[in-house]
Amino acid sequence: MLSRLSEQIWADWIWFPEGHGWADLTDRDGQVFPKTQDLWATIPIALCFLVCRQIFERTVATPFAALLGVSDKQRFRAPPNPILESYFCSTSKHPTQSSIESLSKQSGCSVRQVQRWFRRRRNQDRPSKLKKFREACWRFTFYLLAFFAGLAVLIDKPWLHDMKQMWDGFPKMPLLPSQYWYYMIELGFYISLIFSVATDVKRKDFKEQIIHHVATISLISFSWLVNYIRAGTLIMLVHDASDYLMESAKIFNYAGWKKTCNIIFTVFAAVFIVTRLVILPFWIIYTTWVYPLTLYPPFLGFYFFNGLMLVLQALHIFWAVLILRMVVKFLPGNGIVEDERSDKEETDSEDEAEGREQREKFKNGHVQNGHTLLNNNHSKAD
Repeated sequence: MLSRLSEQIWADWIWFPEGHGWADLTDRDGQVFPKTQDLWATIPIALCFLVCRQIFERTVATPFAALLGVSDKQRFRAPPNPILESYFCSTSKHPTQSSIESLSKQSGCSVRQVQRWFRRRRNQDRPSKLKKFREACWRFTFYLLAFFAGLAVLIDKPWLHDMKQMWDGFPKMPLLPSQYWYYMIELGFYISLIFSVATDVKRKDFKEQIIHHVATISLISFSWLVNYIRAGTLIMLVHDASDYLMESAKIFNYAGWKKTCNIIFTVFAAVFIVTRLVILPFWIIYTTWVYPLTLYPPFLGFYFFNGLMLVLQALHIFWAVLILRMVVKFLPGNGIVEDERSDKEETDSEDEAEGREQREKFKNGHVQNGHTLLNNNHSKAD
C-alpha cells in the first residue's frame, strides 16, 4: 500500500511536463544528475556550520567586538518573587496599571517596585548587545562568502545573462560540481538556522523569519529534486546580494559607528529593493512562471515551485516596508538606524543611579553613606 502511494505521489505527470519524468535524471554517458539521496549530505553540513559558528563567535567575533568597543551594559536582575513571576510567565509581560495595583497588594510591594520588577524582568529575557554582535558577524561572514561563491559559480553561465536559457534542455541538464557544492552549502546553512532558532536572537518578525527559512529550504530542496538547479542558483545569488550588507550595518550599529551604519544601511536598502522587488519578480519569477508556459503545458510541480516563490516575494514586500520606514526615520537627521524588528532595552533613572552607585563603590573600594541623586532623564539603548 505504501509503495503504491509513493508511486502516486512521485508520478511523472505531477512533477514534470508531459513527455518527461524521473528517468530523465538517470546518470548516463558520464553525465551526472541530481538525486534525492544527495540531500542527506546537508544534515552533517548543517551540524558542521553549528560547530564552526561556536568556534567563530568565540575566536573571531568576540575579539572583534572588544576591538570595536562593543560590550554589554550592566543589567540588574529582578529579585525572586513567585507572584510576579507567575503573572509574567502566564499572563503578560506588560501588565496594565490596574494589574500593577492588584499585584502590588498581592505581593506586598509598592506600585513603583512592581513596575521596576517587570522592567528588569523583561530586560533579562532580551539578548545582550554582544550576543547580537556575534550573531551579525557570523551571518555577515557567511553571506559575503556565499555571494562571491555564487558569482564564481554563475559568472560564466549563459543563463545568468539570458535567463530563458535556464530551461534550455530541461530536465536533461547535467549537474556541475560547482552547482552541487553551492546547493549543499546554502541548504546546509539554512537548515543550521532552523537548528539554532531556539538560541538565536528573536525579533518581532520571528514568525516571518521561520516561514522564510521553511520556504527557502523547501524551494532549494524541490528545485534540486526536479533539476530546477539553474533557476535555484539564480535565486540564491539574488538573496545573498543584500543580506551581507544588512548584517554589516548591524555590526556598526552595535559598535556605535552612526555614520558608517547609516551609509551601509542606505546601500543595503537600495540593493534589497533592486534585487528582491525588481530582479526577482520581473526577471526570475517571470522566467519561472510566464515563460515556461510557452514551452510546456502547466503541471503540479510548476505551480508548487512558483507558489513558494510567491511566498518569498510576499515576505520581501513585508520587509521592504520595514526597511523603508527605517530609512525615512534617519534621513532627515543624523540619528542611527535602529532595527525595527528588535526590542529595545528599558532603563530608567533608578537603574542608572544604582549602576553609578555600584561603579563608585567598586572604584572606591568601600560603601559611602548618603542618598543617590536621581536623574529624571530617561534613556533607551538597543
